[in-house]
Amino acid sequence: MISVFDLFKIGLGPSSSHTVGPMKAAAAFADALTASGALTRVSGVQVTLYGSLAFTGRGHATDKATILGLSGERPESVDPDRAERLVAEVAASRRLSLAGLRSITFDPAADIAFNIVDPPKRHPNTLAFAARDDAGAVVAEERWLSIGGGFVQREDDAAAAVATIAAGAPHPFANTGELLRRAAAAGLTIAELVRANEAAAGLDEDLDARLDRLVTTMLAAVDRGLRREGLLPGGLAVARRAKAIHDKLIADAARNARAAHDIMDYVAVYAMAVNEENAAGGRVVTAPTNGAAGVMPAVLRYYRDHCAGATPGGLRDMLLTAAAIGALFKMNASISGAEVGCQGEVGVASSMAAAGLCAALGGANSQIENAAEIAMEHHLGMTCDPIGGLVQIPCIERNAFGAIKAIAAASLALRGDGRHKVSLDSVIATMRQTGADMQSKYKETSQGGLAVNFIEC
Repeated sequence: MISVFDLFKIGLGPSSSHTVGPMKAAAAFADALTASGALTRVSGVQVTLYGSLAFTGRGHATDKATILGLSGERPESVDPDRAERLVAEVAASRRLSLAGLRSITFDPAADIAFNIVDPPKRHPNTLAFAARDDAGAVVAEERWLSIGGGFVQREDDAAAAVATIAAGAPHPFANTGELLRRAAAAGLTIAELVRANEAAAGLDEDLDARLDRLVTTMLAAVDRGLRREGLLPGGLAVARRAKAIHDKLIADAARNARAAHDIMDYVAVYAMAVNEENAAGGRVVTAPTNGAAGVMPAVLRYYRDHCAGATPGGLRDMLLTAAAIGALFKMNASISGAEVGCQGEVGVASSMAAAGLCAALGGANSQIENAAEIAMEHHLGMTCDPIGGLVQIPCIERNAFGAIKAIAAASLALRGDGRHKVSLDSVIATMRQTGADMQSKYKETSQGGLAVNFIEC
């Protein structure tokens, strides 16, 4: 059972699997050195990135994230501006404060290796750490996997090291069929069922406050993105567009010059604003990943600002319901672009958002499942092929379309009676198999698709 707060995590851009995960793994390695007492013997650390982390790690700021993690920083608490300064200081001085406690020699150019030759053993997002003493002898070694959505585990662990809700949760479920049956038997909505499970973990007292913090952080990312202009970092010279588009929408509204399709432009620009912030290394919420971080906030904003009768409780129900859907994908397939392509990121985000919106607008559990199924069905086979290894093209616009599809899926489901031919479980199984059949060049390695067919003029 996966908690709401595992799927929705506050962190930094641009990537949950390539930035947040490596930062957490590096911090865990530094913490282990401290706990074992080996920290005092360490004079240097070498990091080796494998697979997708090696191929696209520079564009995804994996090297910077690793430096921050080794320095004791955490994705949920590090200040984005301070992070940039810390990384620059390490690069200039060639020294790093390991776990924030011990100064060691560390040259990022030499001590972070991008190994694109040796394939990783278990997962395409693998990183290895080796701490050495003054004589060059190994003090400690660990290999970690960044398995998507900011989840990490040690390579030798049999199961993912995921914080989960209590084993005594009253309504456990492993697939959609179980979820719907248990909800029906208890007379609960999906949101109410998830709330009861979270309460079993002792979170009931502050659950609403924690959900509200997630909503606030998501919507703040929209607001920041709507205020900022300029070029995004990384070398592609991609300009931020959200502010200019939003300004024009506001101006058109003031002149009563609205087009019938205006609402789609608003939704698109909300999603783009968040993913422009993500691409710039700003504060976002993994939902369920950073590459797909704009879909859920855009649909939340759509519900809050454009749906009659929207309430704070509705926003919370959106997150609770979306978390149940995201958990189903996480448990039975993947939310990692490096494993299954972008269908596991924007596709899952769209499915989660569709279910959440359907719930907030009063949909029955069968309609909510239908909304989630519709949204994913029309993302099946989507590749992850970021140009230059940057979470910019096609990722920013892709979030916009994921949000629009989520709203369309929720609307279609609400117009129906919940009965449909293809179940969400079938779609999840199809997504998993499609990802397994997909060539690695289309799975976040930037070796295929748009990443190699883009020509700069």
